[in-house]
Amino acid sequence: MSAPQAAQAAGQVAQAAAPYWRNAGMSYVAYANACAQHLRNCLKEPHKTAAANREAVHYKFSVWENGVAGKPSIRSTIPEE
Repeated sequence: MSAPQAAQAAGQVAQAAAPYWRNAGMSYVAYANACAQHLRNCLKEPHKTAAANREAVHYKFSVWENGVAGKPSIRSTIPEE
């Protein structure tokens, strides 16, 4: 196999193997989140509970108007009970 043919074959392999998530219409972040969720679902207790607790996110959110921050509200990814 000549050098140009080898380079072309390597390029075809790279294109075919890399973007499965892109072919599915997902961003890489969405793909990584889906993989992480599947992995957490496969865990056994007590590791499953510990992983679910690490998944929670809390943050402050403020609406800015005319260069001034409004009253911040605390948001969370955990559903309120």
